Amino acid sequence: MIMSAVKAQLKHLRIAPRKVRLVADSIRTKNVKEAIRILSFLPKRASLPMKKLLQSAEANAKNNFQMESADLYVAKIWVDEGPVLKRYSPRAMGRATLIRKKTSHITVVLDEKQGHAQKTAGAPAEKKTARAGKQAAAPKKEPKKIAKPAAVKKETKAKEEKKKAKA
Repeated sequence: MIMSAVKAQLKHLRIAPRKVRLVADSIRTKNVKEAIRILSFLPKRASLPMKKLLQSAEANAKNNFQMESADLYVAKIWVDEGPVLKRYSPRAMGRATLIRKKTSHITVVLDEKQGHAQKTAGAPAEKKTARAGKQAAAPKKEPKKIAKPAAVKKETKAKEEKKKAKA
């Protein structure tokens, strides 16, 4: 089965990339329907444009690539910095400070779940067997013996001799 990923971009979003990345991290690797639901209730300003971008990518997948929306998940999502708008604010004693109004470029890549499940189907079982084999092969470690002072050694020798004498 040939897998084709669907890509959608949003450029020049007037929100700082640092703030948009918080929203992007919350929907990474999620099902598209679940991601849209998360974005609907997320109290961040970047969630609405991100939701629209995700819906656009889903529509592209349905109409252009004949993919089913139930099988789609967010394979990749990243946020890049866009151009910075520079503005000046007046300050005391005739000075001015620079205000940097940052913009973001968001890229979303959707893929079908079936291919994702096939890629990772055998991996967890192999890891478990490998771990079990390592544990069985590794010898048990003995506790470290702590060096005792000479007086304590004499006392323990005396106790051992008394036990031998009784037996």
